[in-house]
Amino acid sequence: MSSPFSLILSQGRVADRTDGALVGARLVADALSALLGTDAQVVGTPDASRQDDWSEALPAAATTLTGLRHAVDTAISSGATPLLVTNTCAASLGTLPAVAEHHPDAVVLWIDAHGDFNTPDTTGSGYLGGMVLAAACGLWDSGHGAGVDPRQVVVVGGRDIDPAEAELLAANGVTVLSPGESTPERLRELVAGRPVWIHVDWDVLEPGYIPAAYRVGDGLLPHQIAALFASLPAESVRGVELAEFEAGDAEVPERVSVELVLETVQHLLR
Repeated sequence: MSSPFSLILSQGRVADRTDGALVGARLVADALSALLGTDAQVVGTPDASRQDDWSEALPAAATTLTGLRHAVDTAISSGATPLLVTNTCAASLGTLPAVAEHHPDAVVLWIDAHGDFNTPDTTGSGYLGGMVLAAACGLWDSGHGAGVDPRQVVVVGGRDIDPAEAELLAANGVTVLSPGESTPERLRELVAGRPVWIHVDWDVLEPGYIPAAYRVGDGLLPHQIAALFASLPAESVRGVELAEFEAGDAEVPERVSVELVLETVQHLLR
């Protein structure tokens, strides 16, 4: 069958500190490709993980980030809905500026245990993935563009946020919903009929369902994420990013994780 989605797979290292996310992204993209009957456009070439600082990881990822932005720009321009499967949240340094350019009125639903709103001045870990949303909102210059209005960003399921990061989120008008506040009713109220761009980091879930590089307790459950997706009108979705499925976790078989990803996101693919 033909698909309104343009399936894009990130396979270039973007600050990966583990090796499992590139593998996980490929597994999910293969499953989505079979489900949707469409081939994935592959961006980037795999490279080994390492514990580098953002100042090293960012230039190393330049080719992949540029390729992702081009892929999203091309998909939107052709009338397709981008469906991205990425290794790390840092891949959104390339995608979000394209979203802002094409859909300046879109609400960005950042479904993540973390705010990813640190800057070079506030980061304690030096991890590029913890700075991506702040860059997209123009708080620091990644070299890959910005343009997202922070007042149109909703962090869903956020619960592991640094104090300085929390101050930046509040000062810039980002809405942060704890897991308990992340209900379909609240989401519909905040979206208010506007178009949406959806980013999912699987660490938003309670650990044990879909492995992610970071395990943060007291998370949402898969059926709660599915209910959030089901509450959004299909015609409002301008694009979807699925990030940070850490393949190779001994506690959760990869097959089970992939099936759960598909089961959850099918509420967006209806």
